[in-house]
Amino acid sequence: MNKQDLPGPKQWLIEQCQDLGFGRITFHVVGSEPDFSRPWRTHRTVKLSGGENGPRPEAGRADFELRKEHVALLDALSRVKDGASVTIEVKHGLPFIVEIEQEYQAA
Repeated sequence: MNKQDLPGPKQWLIEQCQDLGFGRITFHVVGSEPDFSRPWRTHRTVKLSGGENGPRPEAGRADFELRKEHVALLDALSRVKDGASVTIEVKHGLPFIVEIEQEYQAA
């Protein structure tokens, strides 16, 4: 699967991970898609000891083959219920951990 095969919001999410490098991205999900019409936020982690802090090498390319981490992220998003808040921990521009926060109503 390639980046260009994805719908716009998922392409944009992949690009945000690549650009962030290290940190977290938090957003809401609607219809298994990132909903960037609602407020979202990033938390950038900067390595002060001279480590890698820049974007991934393929970040400037219009298309490239998705890595297994991207595919795993997309699979996780496909099972998220509407309105859930998702936080992705990003390392080296790739999704590393996905946290899903869902709200439930009292019975």
